[in-house]
Amino acid sequence: MRRRFLACTLAATALAVVPFAVHAQGKPEKPKLTIAVGGKAAFYYLPLTIAEQLGYFKEQGLNVEILDFAGGSAALRAVVGGSADVVSGAYEHTISLQASNQYFKAFVLQGRAPQIAIGVSTKAKYSSPADMKGMKIGVSAPGSSTNMVANYFLSKHGLKASDVSYVGVGTGNGAIAAIESGQIDALSNVDPVMTMLEQRGTVKIVADTRTLKGTEALFGGPMPAGCLYAPEDFVKQNPNTVQALATAMVKALKWLQQAGPSDIVKTVPEAYLLGDRALYLASYNNVKDAISPDGLIPDAGAKTTLKALASFNPKIQPEKIDLSRTYTNEFTRKALAALK
Repeated sequence: MRRRFLACTLAATALAVVPFAVHAQGKPEKPKLTIAVGGKAAFYYLPLTIAEQLGYFKEQGLNVEILDFAGGSAALRAVVGGSADVVSGAYEHTISLQASNQYFKAFVLQGRAPQIAIGVSTKAKYSSPADMKGMKIGVSAPGSSTNMVANYFLSKHGLKASDVSYVGVGTGNGAIAAIESGQIDALSNVDPVMTMLEQRGTVKIVADTRTLKGTEALFGGPMPAGCLYAPEDFVKQNPNTVQALATAMVKALKWLQQAGPSDIVKTVPEAYLLGDRALYLASYNNVKDAISPDGLIPDAGAKTTLKALASFNPKIQPEKIDLSRTYTNEFTRKALAALK
């Protein structure tokens, strides 16, 4: 009887321990790492800022340094060049990179829509997209996501990228000054910049992916946007580090689902407000629908992205792209289970 009692007790103890063992996570292989981002103050990267400001990376045993660049393409070059470990940027870069035989993998989503708007200066002559031929269009940086959205918009209306001139203007005051001074005729950019220019009457919005509805209208399907992605080898060699990053980001996304506008204003650095708190809140209302609620990258979204890129970039041949190597939801699903 005593043996049976001991056996039952041990079995019960084992069962009680299993759930914790399932969610157990080893120490990060690379506790000190750098994340490259292109325009950190933009709402496009708000989940990253929240994770940093609220200490979620530190909770996961990470010492994260965030390097801020003018645009997503510049942030990507930092990782390709080895001066940063992970990119906080647009998912579509993982597809473009694979077309050049470079394999990067996205592992947690920040935005389920690009959150990019295209605005034409109200001083320019514009009645249809055809009028954009010959225009100077500002983008955060050449080759960035803002550039991609502009390229797709043009191709959808019968124009080529070579029909316009692209100018890198960043995602802050530089972009505002460029269009207000007449250096550029149109701007493809993110919030809060676009909302500010719209409110001032500086631009007329002609394409808007700050909402799911607007994204569907332009791309014909879901379009995953900001995410954390890294070289495929980094993800394979540092699974605990990647898991820690994904868990911190999912926690930030969950916080954003519950937070009110005033909570966000109190949390982000003062400089992000561009000196106008009301504007910042109005901008947030424009993009909050685009923030991912769970960090999962949709399969349909990956296919929409590939189709969009192939429509204007002849280097991208869909039949040669293995989408399964461009993203994984493994780490995000574990994070969601652990944070229930």
